[in-house]
Amino acid sequence: MNHDDESELFNRLEAEMTPAPGGGEVVDLGKARAARTEAATAPATGPADGAEADPAVPVMVDQPVPADTGPGYMSRLLAAKRRPVVPPWMKSPAELKTAAGWVARHYGHAAGYHALRAPVYAARLTLQAPTGAAKFVGGTLRWMADSEGEPVRLAAVRREDAGEYLRLSRQRDGRVRMRTLVAVLALFVGIGAALALYVLAPGWLQAVSVTAVVLALGSAGRKADDPVIHRAVELPKATKLTSDIVLRALGALGIPAINSAQSKGRGGFEFTAPITRDGPGWRAEGDLPFGVTVTDVIERRDRLASGLRRPLGCVWPEAVPDEHTGHLVLWVGDQDLAKAKKPAWPLAKSGTVDLFKPVAYGTDQRGRWVEVTLMYIAGIIGAIPRMGKTFLLRLLLLIAALDPRAELHTYDMKGTGDLDPVGNAVSHRHAAGDDDETIGYVLADFRTLREELRRRTKVIRSLPRDICPESKVTSQLADKRSLGLHPIVVGVDECQVLFEHPEHGKEFEEIATDLVKRGPATGIVMLLATQRPDAKSLPTGISANAGARWCLKVMGQTENDMVLGTSAYKRGVRATMFTWGDKGIHYFVGEGADARIVYGAFVDAPGAAAIAARARSVREKRGLLSGYALGEAPEAVTGPAYDLLADILAVTPAKEPKVWSETVVARLAELRPEVYDGWDPEALAAALKPHGISTIQVGRRVDGKVVNRRGIDRSHITTAIAERDGKRDVG
Repeated sequence: MNHDDESELFNRLEAEMTPAPGGGEVVDLGKARAARTEAATAPATGPADGAEADPAVPVMVDQPVPADTGPGYMSRLLAAKRRPVVPPWMKSPAELKTAAGWVARHYGHAAGYHALRAPVYAARLTLQAPTGAAKFVGGTLRWMADSEGEPVRLAAVRREDAGEYLRLSRQRDGRVRMRTLVAVLALFVGIGAALALYVLAPGWLQAVSVTAVVLALGSAGRKADDPVIHRAVELPKATKLTSDIVLRALGALGIPAINSAQSKGRGGFEFTAPITRDGPGWRAEGDLPFGVTVTDVIERRDRLASGLRRPLGCVWPEAVPDEHTGHLVLWVGDQDLAKAKKPAWPLAKSGTVDLFKPVAYGTDQRGRWVEVTLMYIAGIIGAIPRMGKTFLLRLLLLIAALDPRAELHTYDMKGTGDLDPVGNAVSHRHAAGDDDETIGYVLADFRTLREELRRRTKVIRSLPRDICPESKVTSQLADKRSLGLHPIVVGVDECQVLFEHPEHGKEFEEIATDLVKRGPATGIVMLLATQRPDAKSLPTGISANAGARWCLKVMGQTENDMVLGTSAYKRGVRATMFTWGDKGIHYFVGEGADARIVYGAFVDAPGAAAIAARARSVREKRGLLSGYALGEAPEAVTGPAYDLLADILAVTPAKEPKVWSETVVARLAELRPEVYDGWDPEALAAALKPHGISTIQVGRRVDGKVVNRRGIDRSHITTAIAERDGKRDVG
């Protein structure tokens, strides 16, 4: 009960106890309390029909909660979240191996460091031994004379307290006698032990004993500001995160709800778990005030870092997807994420890859490895220039190169040669630049990839169900070279050069959209990187179907959502918070998990060349090197030997102005089976989109009922051909 409620209660009791002018009335307090209790527990009902509500009678809107309300014990047990018995790091062989390696390297380094300097340590201790002997003798004499009690005795003299001084003097005389006796006995025992060692002990034991005494005296003689033994490893100094520091930092954000709560004596943040160590940092978790979201805190990350007195790269506020939007997880690292020493990439020196299995490619803020599976996905990498976009694409292509079965198609449309270490060593097709010759080379390869996609769909469809039960390429099928279902990884840096090409841009978009939509199931992976993540650089058909996203620093909400998905910015997944110093740090969306902050493994150009050379060696031994890496030029490929729009007019007579898409693709397959076999309404819609034609709903009466399905309007086809060819009349 607050003070206002108490004041109201006292006023009411005073009014009841005050006698009326005409006389007093005795009130039965027991009945009054019972009446108030019945009124409080009675159901809230409105006034009777025709009756007016009494404004003096309070209306109870919060009903009393029975004791048995809510889920039962068994229901709560079924919904409980069980913590893993075995810690997650013990389940990951790679993470366990990395941790064990760190420990071994740390103590191995410390042992080697001190072993090399052991002679210097021994010499310094020997030189300090006389000083240590003097300190030992002086300290022993002061102990025997009870020097520590001298200040107390002098204080008694200054106070001229004779009784206290005499008592202290007698106590001192007793101590001196006892300590002198102990010292004399220790002296005789020490001299006897020394003589016994000198006469009876072997030479090595005498040497060890003298060395130990000398080193002990040297240690006693060291200076406090000049230690003999220095640390082999300088540990980072980081302030322990406490609740007071967290509340101070949140109060500095300028969020009214937090400041209002703190001004009233409340913290403005309710901790739901203890602050604990989490990897190389501290983790705090709790609920923000009502109406304050984690996004509000992320927007003020720089102020939060200032309030914590930590570098910006150490402070990482995060939302929890399974919780409400006001549940904050704050991780504060010991070191700046961009400057902290990273573990060596496991594949940097040795090893191969199975693209159908997860592969470690970077670490999160806590130093844990983050894995990616490159199969069954299409990926987008977006960032502003100079933030590590090309390095990340090259890293993913190196992973693909380490699977000897993978066929790489690498294109550096920027033309600086950043992908040459991979392309020259293992790529089946590779080019750099944006000149007409390069564009023609890439276009011819894209057309070949589209035909390969169609071939693969036929092969998969023809396989028995016991061999291909899920109608997609598996690692076992990829091993069968006779089927030709090995992984194909296409990596394009600065992909906007292709999609914005004035002449071939629509065809590039059409083919890439088809590869992104249908390619993953057939073993074809598209990895597209751009520094301009907008609708032109990343057509909607591509960005909406890419399952993996890597977003380094971007400048605005539009670019952020183009790479990470619609409403990512509103959910607090904001790559705009990365700074210029956060090169290589990005949000990763994929692997069936929520967005994670990852620092990709850094592999420079010489390191990439070494890894690519190792991948080439493995391919050469297995006879799997092909194409550009072998110096083979692609076969001359001309433009498509068909015209989609003309073919549609050929199979759609003028008397059928509107036709279902499934009917059109069936007729096209009969017309040109080598081109259109395997097409479905989705493929037709994707192929028509670059021509500016959208499918529509076409209604037909079937068995007396109107059935609506996706279809085309023939007039749209004729209009598109007329605009393209400059003809006025098209049949």
